Amino acid sequence: MVQSFISIKKFADEPYSKILGYPKATNRQIRSRIRELEKLNIKSISLTGSTLLGKLAVLGKGYVGVVVLAKKSNKQVALKIRRTDSQRNEMKNEASLLKLVNSVNVGPKMFVASKNFLVMEYLEGIKISEWINTLKGIGSVKKLKSTIRNILEDCYKLDQINFDHGELSNISKHIIVGETKSTLIDFESSSTIRRPSNVTSVTQAIFIGSGIAKKAQKIYKNPSKEKIIEALKQYKHEKTQENFEILLKILKL
Repeated sequence: MVQSFISIKKFADEPYSKILGYPKATNRQIRSRIRELEKLNIKSISLTGSTLLGKLAVLGKGYVGVVVLAKKSNKQVALKIRRTDSQRNEMKNEASLLKLVNSVNVGPKMFVASKNFLVMEYLEGIKISEWINTLKGIGSVKKLKSTIRNILEDCYKLDQINFDHGELSNISKHIIVGETKSTLIDFESSSTIRRPSNVTSVTQAIFIGSGIAKKAQKIYKNPSKEKIIEALKQYKHEKTQENFEILLKILKL
C-alpha cells in the first residue's frame, strides 16, 4: 500500500498538532516537540492505521503514547509520541526496556529515543485477533501452530532474562502478525522486577481464555484445559527448557 507522508512542519497546526500533543498541548509545547523531532531526523509522518484519533488514523494509542508511521531520513519507522497526560516523564526508560528485549531478538528494533519520542522498527502486520479471522482452508492449522509456537518461544526468551511484558493476558493488542514473522509489541508496562509470566499469560490467552481461544479451537482441537494447566504449573515452578518443551508438546506445537 502506498503511504502518503506529511512534513512534520505541518504538525504545528490543527488538526495535525493533535497527534504531536495528544490529548492537549500548548503551541509552545508543539513547537518544542517539532524541534525535538528534527534533532531525531524525523522528516515526515503518515496518517495510516486502524486506530482513530478524532478523524486522524494512527497505528496505535495507549496510556503512555500514540504510535504513528514516520520517516527517519528515508527509512520508514514507528514513532511513539509521549502523551501530554502520561504519568511517565520521558520515554528513555521504555527505550531501555526495548533494548533489553532486543538483546534476545524479541520485539521491534529500538533505534533512538528522546524525552517525548521513541523511534523503532516499523513492522507491517495486523493484530493477532484480526489475523486469526483470516485463517481459512488448507494450511490454516500449520500457519496457526507455527505462529503460536514463535510467539511462545519469544515469551520463553523473556522469561529466561526475568523480563515480564505485563500485558500479555490481553494479547489482542500486543502481538502483531506479519507476512514473515509475528512480534510482541508495546513494552510500556514491562518490568524486570516482577516475576515473569510471559509464557503462562500467552498460553492461557490462546488456549484457555475466551475470544482468541474459541477461534483457535475451531482451527485445531486443543488438549484439555486440565492438561494445559498441569503443564503450566510445572513450567511456572521451574522455567526450564525441558518443561517448556513438555508444554509445547501438550499444546501440539
